[in-house]
Amino acid sequence: MFLPISGVSAVGSEVKFCWLVKLLQRLQHKLLDNFFSVLSCVVSVPFYTGFLPLLFWSGHGKLARQMTLLMAFCDYLGNSVKDIVSAPRPCSPPVRRVTATEDEKENAMEYGLPSSHALNTVCLMGYLLHYVLAYGEHGSVMIAAGLSLAFLLVMLVGIARIYLGMHSLTDVIAGIGFGFVILAFWLAVHDHVDAFVVSEQNVASFWAGLSLLMCFAYPKPEFPTPSFEYHTAFNGVAFGIVYGIQQTYFHFHTPDAPLIFSPQLPLLAFAGRVLVGIPTILVVKFCSKALSKWLLPVMCSTLGIPIVSSCYVPALKVDNSKSKPDVKQGVGYLQRVFSLFPQKAFDVDTGIRFVQYASLAWSVVDLVPAIFTHLNL
Repeated sequence: MFLPISGVSAVGSEVKFCWLVKLLQRLQHKLLDNFFSVLSCVVSVPFYTGFLPLLFWSGHGKLARQMTLLMAFCDYLGNSVKDIVSAPRPCSPPVRRVTATEDEKENAMEYGLPSSHALNTVCLMGYLLHYVLAYGEHGSVMIAAGLSLAFLLVMLVGIARIYLGMHSLTDVIAGIGFGFVILAFWLAVHDHVDAFVVSEQNVASFWAGLSLLMCFAYPKPEFPTPSFEYHTAFNGVAFGIVYGIQQTYFHFHTPDAPLIFSPQLPLLAFAGRVLVGIPTILVVKFCSKALSKWLLPVMCSTLGIPIVSSCYVPALKVDNSKSKPDVKQGVGYLQRVFSLFPQKAFDVDTGIRFVQYASLAWSVVDLVPAIFTHLNL
């Protein structure tokens, strides 16, 4: 794993720009608290996670899979930079921090630079605008309106993160700048990525190896944060989408798939898809989590891989009162192989989290569309 950069210079910048946080918070009002909290939820990772299945089921397969992979890419790079730099968020107090949801409370436990909300908004709004202009009818008025809307949303999100006490001006500017760099890179390669995902051989094997590599090639922060957990979840989502698309592209996800509001997919049929699809993917997520909580520890023990658990498997939790943690391990070839890595025991929760989100994503593009076909939806 990479080592973090010292946070001394970051702290200096934090103090320098803290005046803007205090200035915005002088406008403190309940309406502004609610508005900026809702706006932050609308551009958060959980919102996109719920929105992307609807995009797949509405017939916009290419847009949905590109935004999913772009989101995973942004999540990995953004969280990696956060944990490498290890720059703290504005101190609270004296800064007033508004955390209206459990998700925001968890976000507050991460480091601050760059702002993930700003970064993700730039990338996803930018790619959505590119897609609409590239594949839809448009004129100069629509281009101007799209650019204005994207600019307004990015600015409002940046202001929201500062007003809520979640980020400094430095964090937001870094998020916007980094977002433009990632967006420019993605626009240069997205067609090649999509062609590879839908048509090349051994894509699932390649992506499985890439997912494993991304779990290990992740920086170790100065202090523990939930950033790696978010990365693992979206890493699993990306693998599940790629695997599912590979299996069912020519059945459900070709450019000829019916689009929402078309005669083949009226609004009522789409509503039926949502009512069937959402409970199905939640059941798949629940069942895959339960199964992996039982199966992964057994597999690791059998193969001789030393493991612990931070929350999912109580029997494997580390007892900090002991000098050495109790770990589930055996003796074998794989144990000697895994001993080459720096940590003595691996957190099985990473595998459980990856499996449950990969299963959820697979069900979005494979299982659920198959159910739609049987129900004539």
